[in-house]
Amino acid sequence: MSQRGTTPRPSARNVRKRAPRLPADERRREIVLAAQDVFGARGYHKASLGEIAERVGLTHQGVLHHFGSKEQLFVEVLALREQLDVADFENHEPPHGPDLLRHLVSTAEVNAGRAGLVQAYVVLSAESVTEDHPAQTSFRERFAVLRRLIADALATSVPSDAVSEHEIDDAACAVIAVMDGLQVQWLLEPDAVRMPETVSLVIEALLHRLRSQAELPGAPD
Repeated sequence: MSQRGTTPRPSARNVRKRAPRLPADERRREIVLAAQDVFGARGYHKASLGEIAERVGLTHQGVLHHFGSKEQLFVEVLALREQLDVADFENHEPPHGPDLLRHLVSTAEVNAGRAGLVQAYVVLSAESVTEDHPAQTSFRERFAVLRRLIADALATSVPSDAVSEHEIDDAACAVIAVMDGLQVQWLLEPDAVRMPETVSLVIEALLHRLRSQAELPGAPD
């Protein structure tokens, strides 16, 4: 016989496991890390705030409380990747000159041990070329900065004013294209692609080409 006035207990299936209370900055980082995995697995448009929220024990509205929108959370995921790339350097800034070229090879080696982050970057960068994508500006600015840094590094590794600025810029574009293209190949078939060795090979080949061009008759002096 049932007792009057009692309230049925909810089943465990219908009870959301509440996340432990954390300081706001720790909670935000936890959400960004979860979002990185979800965006990387599903892409920007198919990823849902609900799935991200579930991973950290929050509600959809709980995530929005910290970031305001899906677009803003996406931008924070990109910012996290940039922070991780320079975390070990002085003032958390990328190196310059020949040190940057060595850093690019080291980055390729590190990326081989963080497939989730690489996958997120590959998926999100590809999607950013679509019209009105919220991360398009971030990626455009990122590539502009990278081209400048790599061009400066290449220029300091060849005789001064020996090759044209256009050739240096073309070589910088080639380095970025190789690194990003390698990541796609590596994600699809990791045992067949050696990212750091290939990046090193391409940089050395480009430097050899630029130095050889500088030695040709009629090269700028």
